[in-house]
Amino acid sequence: MDVTKLRAWWAHKQGLDGTLTRSTAAQVLRRTGWARSVGGVGPYLTLHARASLSRGDVDAAVARLEIHELPSARGCTYVVPSEDFALALKVGQGFGDEATMKVARRLGVTDTEIDRLCRVIVDILRKGPRSPDELREAATGTVRNLGPEGTKRGLTTTLPAALGQLQSAGEIRRIPVNGRLDQQRYRYALWRPSPLSSFRLTQDEAYVELARRFFSWIGPATRSEFQWFSGLGVKAADVALAPLGLVQLGDAEGRLVLPEDREVLLSFQVPKKPQYVMVSSLDGIAHLRRDVRCLLAEEDLERKVMVEKSQQSAGQLADLPSHAILDRGRLIGLWEYDVATQSVAWTSFVPKDRLLREVVAECENYVRHELGDARSFSLDSPKSRVARIAAMRT
Repeated sequence: MDVTKLRAWWAHKQGLDGTLTRSTAAQVLRRTGWARSVGGVGPYLTLHARASLSRGDVDAAVARLEIHELPSARGCTYVVPSEDFALALKVGQGFGDEATMKVARRLGVTDTEIDRLCRVIVDILRKGPRSPDELREAATGTVRNLGPEGTKRGLTTTLPAALGQLQSAGEIRRIPVNGRLDQQRYRYALWRPSPLSSFRLTQDEAYVELARRFFSWIGPATRSEFQWFSGLGVKAADVALAPLGLVQLGDAEGRLVLPEDREVLLSFQVPKKPQYVMVSSLDGIAHLRRDVRCLLAEEDLERKVMVEKSQQSAGQLADLPSHAILDRGRLIGLWEYDVATQSVAWTSFVPKDRLLREVVAECENYVRHELGDARSFSLDSPKSRVARIAAMRT
């Protein structure tokens, strides 16, 4: 399989070829996959790049519960369409919430103690949404401070463990205080009815459905790529993949594809004209398989790019170090937003033609007027990206 064709196919499957222009936020996520959210602008850029949706469009979809941020695959948070709320919660159980409980148990917290706190939280939330501080105050005597050792381990009180369990069970949900997905300030509310109340799939059946979605979003892909995304072990991943009837693509990497996609892929034609798009560092085309190398042309594999405060060959990257510029699935550049100058700093691996400059200008206008910044994740800041911006402008 020609890698140029494969990259263009992935871009097509991901809706980065203009095929989703008039879609809603839920429709985009249904077709291209759940959008990773870590307190950055990833979900906004995902939806803007595919359907030109404004921040207002996305925030309205969140308010209407057409899409929602949930603990999902591997226990990580993703923005998910409503029909997948229950599935996302189910496949996320036993990951993030259980990891927090393991830490709590080491600090002397019992499951009985957390169960009691969960019941108290539910009773408090019957009166309406509450912030973590409000919950902590209302549950005085039930929330326990875990002291210096807890602070050292990243768990200062028992409240996060209880909230994590309730979220994973679909009993409560987080509501962004200002309605935005890129700022991690929340209130908690009861979720009635819970998405899981009518969900009948077993855990194993849920993983099969996750696998089916994964390969429809970003196939062809390898077993190990699905294993990373799902968080499953080798045997559990094989069990999830078995009912799909995946077929070999026939390449050296052993990539698999859904039977209904194979012939379509083989007859797929790479678009002749450029299809420039600006996406986030966690965009599905790179994040779902966690493979930057396959998005690079051969001549760009040894290209040096700034990663944190040092340079690294692009072909050695597993994750994107900055937001990306793509053309028919090929990684052709990187970008960051410079808050000080309210402009996009960018570097291109190809000549900067008129169309590419127009795409950059449109993205710059979107970030400046609708987002205000383009943080990759919650701890990203204008100061932390100074070195990367300087490298791009050199």
